[in-house]
Amino acid sequence: MPDKKTTLDTAEAANGQAIDLEVKDANLIFNSVWQELVDEFGVENLRFPNEVIWLNGAPGAGKGTQTRFIQDFRGLTAAPVVVSELLKSPEARKLIDAGLMVGDREVTSLVFRALLRPQNETGVVVDGFPRTNMQVICLKLLHEKLNALRREFVDTPLASQFRKPMFHIVVLFVDEAESVRRQILRGQKALEHNQEVEASGYGEKVETRATDLSQKTSRNRYRTFKEVTYESLKTLRETFFYHYINAHGAIHEVQRRIQDELRYQSSLELDQSTFDRISKIPVARSLGVHARQDLVRRLDSYNSEHPELFREAAALIEEKFMPIIRKHAISGKAYINSENTFLENSLVLAMIIDIFSDRGYHIVIDIRRYDVPMRVNRETFEIETREKTVWRFILTFKGSEIRRGQ
Repeated sequence: MPDKKTTLDTAEAANGQAIDLEVKDANLIFNSVWQELVDEFGVENLRFPNEVIWLNGAPGAGKGTQTRFIQDFRGLTAAPVVVSELLKSPEARKLIDAGLMVGDREVTSLVFRALLRPQNETGVVVDGFPRTNMQVICLKLLHEKLNALRREFVDTPLASQFRKPMFHIVVLFVDEAESVRRQILRGQKALEHNQEVEASGYGEKVETRATDLSQKTSRNRYRTFKEVTYESLKTLRETFFYHYINAHGAIHEVQRRIQDELRYQSSLELDQSTFDRISKIPVARSLGVHARQDLVRRLDSYNSEHPELFREAAALIEEKFMPIIRKHAISGKAYINSENTFLENSLVLAMIIDIFSDRGYHIVIDIRRYDVPMRVNRETFEIETREKTVWRFILTFKGSEIRRGQ
């Protein structure tokens, strides 16, 4: 009889072989789907979104409810890519109604093609992918491929369309009891609504999921998520920015948790060299970032196309502006006047505005020009002047709240 250690070694070896086979199969799926896209569109036209929120969660965790909130918070205007809506074939519907999975290749192909829609170029939420370990591996391969394309086209006219991919994994989690309760409640509400529509003749019926009408299939759907999807998603912690959200509680409570998790982080979204250059400038976390995708794109372009000018602009803020701003930390408002001729360059002013915006400050620049008397012309007795330009920067941010005695 083999000893315990031999049995464990054999089991580990078999598990390792199974993992290697799964990785090999996932590579075959990804390469096949990718080659189809290349053949159909051409590599130079594969414009995937710069930012993708990969939204997943337990059945009944509220993905549909929270999608709009996530879009608004991240400034994404494209309609979400909902995987269940992509799967309309009768075969796929049978599997879905049984609480099972659809083929990995079919799902991966549908999702990748949906991402290439022009309206998704700046960013999009994908609801329901990846759900299996094979799909997780395909997602990692997509990220690697997009980074490889970025390196390939970095010094070409196509560099702007092959940018650093920003992938967020968002997982909404509830336990089995809560998931089943919500699924059954959703099914009951759908049935009641459809009965009212049928009786009154007004309104439209809503789709009822088979898994929402049975305790058994609801539990089966949850366990599929927990044992397949959730375990696979956890492997993405080391690769992408991973957001685990406790989805128990009221909607506003869950939204607060989402907001806390998805706060803007330059270290994730900017190129590392760009972030290093401006990272010493403090972040005013209370302020949101307006038009964030465009802002990040501009900052990266400054750093790549005008590195020396960008370095000097960041240094001017850090060395000259920040000492003044820190003195106004209580009021949250600072006025800075400068006659530095470096500011005559309009590109420098644009850089300063964008750097401050990235760090969470509101900034207004007022340019004033004055005639300064120099001397009197002895022949005409006219006063000769020179023009002086003063750049006035008005910065507002969240100040320090100090409790004052009565």
